[in-house]
Amino acid sequence: MMFRTAELGQKVSKSEFKQIEPVLRQELLVAQRRLRKFKKCPVIIIFAGVDGAGKGETVNLLNAWMDPRWLVTRAYDKPSDEEMERPEYWRFWRDLPSNGKIGLFLSSWYSRPVLDRVHKRIDEAEFNNLLERIVNFEKALTDDCTLILKFWMHLSKKEQKIRFKDLEKNELTSWRVKESDWDNWRVYEQFEESAERVIMKTSTGASPWCIVEGVDSHFRSITVGTIIRDEINKHLDKIEAAGTSSDESRVVDEAAGSNDAETLPHLRSSTVLDVMDMSLTLPKSDYKQELQTWQAKLNQLQRNALKKKLSTIMLFEGPDAAGKGGAIRRVTAALDARHVQVLPIAAPTDEERAHHYLWRFWRHLPRAGKITIYDRSWYGRVLVERIEDFASEEEWRRAYAEINDFEESLTESGIVLLKFWIHVTKDEQLRRFKEREKIPHKQWKLTEEDWRNRERWEDYEYAVNDLVEHTSTRAAPWNLIEGNDKRYARVKVIKTVCDRMEEALKGKIKKGW
Repeated sequence: MMFRTAELGQKVSKSEFKQIEPVLRQELLVAQRRLRKFKKCPVIIIFAGVDGAGKGETVNLLNAWMDPRWLVTRAYDKPSDEEMERPEYWRFWRDLPSNGKIGLFLSSWYSRPVLDRVHKRIDEAEFNNLLERIVNFEKALTDDCTLILKFWMHLSKKEQKIRFKDLEKNELTSWRVKESDWDNWRVYEQFEESAERVIMKTSTGASPWCIVEGVDSHFRSITVGTIIRDEINKHLDKIEAAGTSSDESRVVDEAAGSNDAETLPHLRSSTVLDVMDMSLTLPKSDYKQELQTWQAKLNQLQRNALKKKLSTIMLFEGPDAAGKGGAIRRVTAALDARHVQVLPIAAPTDEERAHHYLWRFWRHLPRAGKITIYDRSWYGRVLVERIEDFASEEEWRRAYAEINDFEESLTESGIVLLKFWIHVTKDEQLRRFKEREKIPHKQWKLTEEDWRNRERWEDYEYAVNDLVEHTSTRAAPWNLIEGNDKRYARVKVIKTVCDRMEEALKGKIKKGW
């Protein structure tokens, strides 16, 4: 689910790579020398992810691009007898880089939890305990001024198979593919599920995960190198600005990752929204019958859910004039209004602003069997608040994990959670804006803020891409709705609600993890 953003086929051409590489190498060396001169904090860079996605190649490349005297490279296999006689994290603490140095870690503290969970050597509770231990470990480091960068290198199952086959064909690289790699490939889905859990639970404001598409080596290399360069400089800038000394410098969740939209404008040419087929339509002649059919089914499902005390939450996000309100009205038209609450979310009140941003959503959760619909939601934290600087970068980056925890609490309690992003193209939005200007009873919908938001269209697209990447989980996936044709979008929304509620009523939706 969240890995869709790393399966877009993004590439950097050979000619572009040759232009970027020498400049980036020099800038990495400058950042490395600055870190060395600063001598107030170490940098830890973790490479995890799918076998064959380029973890080892990237580490080798960084050793070639940067000054290896100030790099510490560590890879871990099964613990030795010496390590087995000590606490598990002893070998990690022992290998941590000193101030001014950069540690490159392969198969680090993330390896055992993922492998043990995939191969069913530990249960869900133990897996969660291991992830909590990781969070606490990394927090202890970041609180002490360490910069932690984490890259999850991703390949689809199809691309991973192609990669293995290519390596096996070459006598010089065939040794790199082991039978255990193929064994892991055969349980790819279990790996992906465990990986999603890892990222969801351990991506924090101070040490977020960066999911990197691993198919194209040029794209992968430039992406990783650019992020490392920018994050080191940003980390040092913040420490210097805070005026801390080497003896008392402490950065608590201030070294958050950089805004990808700002850091990598030339690399972020594609987003998850770009691969949507916005030409999809539903003929007007079929619309009425389709709508009535699915509304009737939804009504029956609501009555069944009420009997079984199965609650549902729906949230709707999307650009201005995307059709969120129209879709919500078609949903509520099929429901018994006595058991439905629609909450339009605007700027927080003074009371709400005095609480944690999730407080106002917790207080409106539905009772058993009821339905709550949010017209905009808690995702404002990582959308409008991010774009308009209402939330600091550390705050909105931290929000991904907070939102995942919140939504997990909902789904573990048995609530059916449906998240809709209704999308329209920029041209279609403009057409609808102009239409609203001409229709008296719709003019109130169009504000100066709507026009101003259009100027940040690209920023919002990047924010949505990050939103899907970090919060589209198996328990609470994002449903991306092609909204250029309102009829198509409305029917698809209701059909999706029906399918999800039906699965829940049949017990096919897994509660929690």
